[in-house]
Amino acid sequence: MDAFVAEFVGTSLLLAMGSGVVANVVLNKTKGFNSGWIVITTAWALGVFIGVVVAGPHSGAHLNPAVSVGLAITGDFAWALVPKYVLGQVLGAMFGAFVAWLVYKDHFDATNDAALKFAPFGTVPAIRNLPSNLISEIVGTSVLIIVILYSTDPIIEDGIGTPIGLGSLGALPVAFLVWVIGLSLGGTTGYAINPARDFGPRLMHQLLPIKGKGSSDWGYSWVPILGPLLGASLAAGIYLLLGAGGMV
Repeated sequence: MDAFVAEFVGTSLLLAMGSGVVANVVLNKTKGFNSGWIVITTAWALGVFIGVVVAGPHSGAHLNPAVSVGLAITGDFAWALVPKYVLGQVLGAMFGAFVAWLVYKDHFDATNDAALKFAPFGTVPAIRNLPSNLISEIVGTSVLIIVILYSTDPIIEDGIGTPIGLGSLGALPVAFLVWVIGLSLGGTTGYAINPARDFGPRLMHQLLPIKGKGSSDWGYSWVPILGPLLGASLAAGIYLLLGAGGMV
């Protein structure tokens, strides 16, 4: 499988599960209505597990522009490949969100609250304070990237030099990593920690014919893009400063 296709498919699966669980929890008349934050964070984590299992052997399973950029900064991933990976991730996120909408279309139609209709697509802060929201995204993504960098070798030993990514950490460990980030640090902004995860579905919300959907809130959209990229850069800088694998 080509790396672009792997990133597309892996991110599609991630968003189908992630957008799907939010739809299941917040939309009217679902079986999982009002089942809460633990359900949401667990399904997002397991969605990462699924995406990594599929994409890992073929692309390293970045599934996140912040991962691609962070690894490029440390020199473990070629900058020339970043646009290809990011495009696959954004398009995959759009398609995954579309699939979730298609599955839950009747429940979108049965829900009158525009904010709830938006929730399966993009992140919204619990308290809208943009500087604080940005810090939340920076910190959450920094944790993600620093754990990846300190838990893996630069190359998966598969004979063809597959780039490092979530997959080289292992599907189950990375699922636990995303789970604990959501449980611990995700309550402020909904922990995008992934520009593609927010931008792609937000754009899909804008494009889809959802009755009474309201605003796609583009005024906030830069936070879950810039925050994760800054967080990845910060984590990569710390990693390099401390000796790229050794605390020196």
